[in-house]
Parts: sequence; structure tokens; C-alpha cells
Amino acid sequence: MIEDLMPAGVASADSFGDPDGLTVMAAEESLIAKAVEKRRREFTTARHCAREALGQLGIEPVPILRGERGMPLWPRQVVGSMTHCDGYRAAVTAYSMQVRSLGIDAEPHAPLPDGVLDHTSIEAERAVLATRDGELHWDRLLFCAKEATYKAWFPITERWLGFEDAHITFERDDTIGTAGEPAGTFTSTILIDGAVIDGGPPLLTLPGRWQISRGLILTTIALT
Repeated sequence: MIEDLMPAGVASADSFGDPDGLTVMAAEESLIAKAVEKRRREFTTARHCAREALGQLGIEPVPILRGERGMPLWPRQVVGSMTHCDGYRAAVTAYSMQVRSLGIDAEPHAPLPDGVLDHTSIEAERAVLATRDGELHWDRLLFCAKEATYKAWFPITERWLGFEDAHITFERDDTIGTAGEPAGTFTSTILIDGAVIDGGPPLLTLPGRWQISRGLILTTIALT
């Protein structure tokens, strides 16, 4: 499903469950040594998806360790992102010469718990959400887009981006993604200094795509 939202040059893999027999690589074991079984399954399947996506780029299986603030450490000259939620795990990868950064997130298509929206959005976003129809859970979609924004932002800035530091707007375009499913684009306008460490232009806006399918919300950003 994730592949429907990714541009050419981005490899992807996803799973709607946790296949039997999957294991982590030895170097990854310490990352989940104290994790509960549910967390172990999520971690293992997400990294299995990541290695599948890397394989599509011609890269042999490697451990995917954690860097600062939990950022996945990808092989040299590769960018990527992973996500997991109940019933879904996914990963995307690309060569850094083609794609500058990637960010993906998946969430259940359900309302946010009470009080969460106020802490994860800005007033301008909440004002727009109040005018939206009730067909979609726009509050959860907004949260999902904020998560994808952070995942694309951090690897090339190495700086924190709070929920209040990006203003996200949505457009609906059901021609994107899986036919017949709600989908569209979003724009994350950065409200803090967008200076980067990769030698590229500063991050002022991040364009993304979204889709709702099979009870899930997916958001993706591929910076080129």
C-alpha cells in the first residue's frame, strides 16, 4: 500500500501482520532486549520491511541501528524511514543522490484521544479542521502528517521539530494512491529556522501525500 504514495526511485515494503519466523539481526538485539512481545514483533517486522526495501536497491541485509533521538541509521548513501501501528508495518528507502530525505507514518483511521489535538496542533490548523466534513478523521490525519514531517526533517537538520513548529495544510485529490480511496496532498510549512546540515537549501516547506485505506492513514514525504 505504501508504494502507491512514493515517487520513482523510492523502494518500499510493507506488511499487514507479523510473519512467523522473523528474527532481528544480532546487532539489533540489544535495542529490544527489554521490550514486551508486542514491541518486539513491531520492531522485527518493520526492520524486515526495511531490509526488503534495501534489497530492492541491491543492498545486502544489514543491521539498522538507532542514532540520535531514535533516528534509524541507514547504510552509507541511503535514506529511509520506517513506521508501524496496529496491523501495519512499512519501510521506504532510496539512494541519497536521488532523494534527499524520506518520512512516513501510519496511524489507525480513528479520532485522536481527547485532549491530544490541542497539544499536537496550532490554532490555525484547528480552525481549518473545524470546517472539515466528518467523513474523515482529520485530527488523526494531521497528527500523522506531523510525524512524517519530523521523520523527514530530523536526518538533514539534526534538530528537534515540535508539533507547534510546522503548519500543515491539506488538499484532497482522490486520484492519488489506491483508486477509490480518500487521498490527497499536504504541505508542511516550517515555522522555525530551516537550516540543514546536508549542504542543500533550507527546509521551508515539505510537500507530502496522504491516503486512507483499509482502516489506516498513511502519510509520506519524499524530498528531492
